[in-house]
Amino acid sequence: MRVLETERLILRWLQTSDAAFILELVNEPSWLKYIGDKGVKTLKDAENYIRKGPIEMYERLGFGLYLVEIKESNESIGICGLIKREALEDVDLGFAFLPKFWGKRYAFESASATMSYGKNALGLPRIAAITSQGNRPSEKLLEKLGFRFERNVRLSTNDDELKLYVAI
Repeated sequence: MRVLETERLILRWLQTSDAAFILELVNEPSWLKYIGDKGVKTLKDAENYIRKGPIEMYERLGFGLYLVEIKESNESIGICGLIKREALEDVDLGFAFLPKFWGKRYAFESASATMSYGKNALGLPRIAAITSQGNRPSEKLLEKLGFRFERNVRLSTNDDELKLYVAI
């Protein structure tokens, strides 16, 4: 289902047919470094990741992570959306793009549209975001979007400390 459209991009619900793209994305060195190994090593794993993550969240909350495609070519370039994690009070903005699409303002364009959607269509009073320590590119994007660092958090006791940002 198409959720958002910008000048250059389409954001739509992920489907199990997007498994090959997800398999590529979650095994990128940048994903592994800043987001972590999700144990997605096969197409079947990727299908399960989509079912148990984004699809389950769409069914439960009506939102989640969306596939980001270039409008002209329908090429999948990344994911961007809103996530509700049990460990966080607020819904948070998440995004990840294949490195060959970095520096083209796609992350800013899709994240801006997602933020507007969250506030205007979903009525979210506050949107957060988390980054790994040292993920300066994501921090810079969040700052451009109007987020400000609030505090360090852990999603669970054994997890690494993350930086929590909140949209002002």
